[in-house]
Amino acid sequence: MSVYQKALDAHAKWKGKIETTLKEPITDREVLGLAYTPGVAQPCREIANNPEDIYKYTWKGNTVAVVSDGSAVLGLGNIGARASMPVMEGKACLFKQFGQVDAVPIILDTQDTEAIIATVKAIAPTFGGINLEDIAAPQCVEIERRLIEELDIPVFHDDQHGTAIVVAAGLINSLKLVNKKPEDVTVVVSGTGAAGNSIIRILNQLKVKEIYGFNINGIIIKEDADKYGFLEKELMDLTNYSNKRLTMEEAMKEADVFVGVSAAGLVSYEMVKSMKKDPIVFAMANPEPEITYELAKEAGAAVVGTGRSDAPNQVNNILAFPGIFRGALDCRATKITEEMKMAAAVGLASLVSEDELTAEYVIPDAFNPNVAKVVADEVVRVARETGIAKA
Repeated sequence: MSVYQKALDAHAKWKGKIETTLKEPITDREVLGLAYTPGVAQPCREIANNPEDIYKYTWKGNTVAVVSDGSAVLGLGNIGARASMPVMEGKACLFKQFGQVDAVPIILDTQDTEAIIATVKAIAPTFGGINLEDIAAPQCVEIERRLIEELDIPVFHDDQHGTAIVVAAGLINSLKLVNKKPEDVTVVVSGTGAAGNSIIRILNQLKVKEIYGFNINGIIIKEDADKYGFLEKELMDLTNYSNKRLTMEEAMKEADVFVGVSAAGLVSYEMVKSMKKDPIVFAMANPEPEITYELAKEAGAAVVGTGRSDAPNQVNNILAFPGIFRGALDCRATKITEEMKMAAAVGLASLVSEDELTAEYVIPDAFNPNVAKVVADEVVRVARETGIAKA
């Protein structure tokens, strides 16, 4: 039986992967009177007098909305809100299991940018944070940025930033392994949508020497600015500093690192073979990578990571988002900043000790019990240092 049939049977049995439970069973009239009328009137009065008391008397401080419009679900594409529900339930499971964060799936039967923004703003009082999930680019970027500006709770699009954080952690450790420094390496990034944009930004924070960004139309280059949307235009100042018009094959000859968030099979054996000494390859297209783990290793890659669980060095967002939100909720951060993301990446990298570091282990295991805590601690530290923590 295939994993897909097993999963289908399991979902039919579960009829949903999450449920609500009571923290205090309502077993008699006294408890009923405390949890509901008449006693519930008093916390209502307190919150009316001081809105911040909602964190004191309700679940808001530990609860996140997992919001999707179903427009970019896993590798399945625009399958719609209803079909996205199993993924959003799954995401809620991961929040609880790995970060002890209560999460609620919210699927929206609209793909209109303004309608999504308005809806999330309207439901925001219920939640301590908003996790945007599986919303197509470039709308997802506009939606996230607007909500960050207009809400006072953290908003995070995991498909963008979770991927970038884990890639950065893996790259930090991979460069240690091959004895290279960020400021000495050239990186080719295939895919300049939401995830690629965030990856390029965190690579700039790492101060890598050069980045060449590629999309379906070729290299990002200033002279093609009139052909670009806002995401690509932003990348003109962050990539291709020498303004070279290269093919990906030509760029790979200059590259120490390849990062792919694009499409299966785009990278050949010959392209990896042409890279500089001890190349690092993170090929993360799903479900099939730009080049397979085995082929990249055969071509001479020193370190290879993919998005798959059946190969070493899985770039898995589960390493990032539970701890990111755990920390943000714990200190009541009003937003999640670039500094917090970088601190999370450095924290993740630190979980692979010098003694443990090998070509097959540059990214910590998702089941390492310290992952969420280390990431959360780094988020809290930076939030307090930068003055965006309210607790």
